[in-house]
Amino acid sequence: MRASDRAELATLRSQLEELTQRCETVAVRYRDTPDSAIASELEATERDLIAAQRALDRARALLRD
Repeated sequence: MRASDRAELATLRSQLEELTQRCETVAVRYRDTPDSAIASELEATERDLIAAQRALDRARALLRD
């Protein structure tokens, strides 16, 4: 079961990477506009997604042990 769990976590990690990039792409569009608060919120979301990626990495490392 560990191999399938590792694969599932790897898939989740990839999805989080994609979401992170998409948030960053939209944030850039709003960074220097009157709606820069949108960029700030998306940048906070990006940081949270990066933290989630790191948590998944830690979980995957524990599965390897």
